[in-house]
Amino acid sequence: MSANGQNRHARTSRLARKLAVAGTGAAVLALPLIGATTASAATPAAATTATTVTTAATTYPDNLDGWIRESLDIMAQHGIPGSYDGIYRNIMRESSGNPFAINNWDINAINGTPSKGLLQVIDPTFQAYHVPGTSWDPYDPVANITAACNYAADRYGSMDNVFSAY
Repeated sequence: MSANGQNRHARTSRLARKLAVAGTGAAVLALPLIGATTASAATPAAATTATTVTTAATTYPDNLDGWIRESLDIMAQHGIPGSYDGIYRNIMRESSGNPFAINNWDINAINGTPSKGLLQVIDPTFQAYHVPGTSWDPYDPVANITAACNYAADRYGSMDNVFSAY
């Protein structure tokens, strides 16, 4: 092999290592351009990096924004319609964002089933519209949002169509 070829090989090997170490996923894209010998040596490291990136679980902040976003992801998996704005608007009206809110004065409370949580769901409705993969605790913010949106979708087409107590 000529000295020129060896220099090119060393340069591309260095590039592949830098890209693989950077973990940007760019190494996977750059490998076909580098050459077969370099690509075969770098592929296992690049594949591990790419797999780690794609299989990492999504984490959500433990706050109203995170609860809504996690609920929206679960809703999407189950074909439940709704938007961030529609959910947020209804949460602000129903509980002001307090996941432990409870209504002890309306007809539901008088009948022994007070409305609970972010979207003020009564226990029978929560149980009937519970979405698999969420908690069975009506005070769990994600479970409460997701069950309420499932109910609203069944009754009104979407939580986006709810503009008053439901």
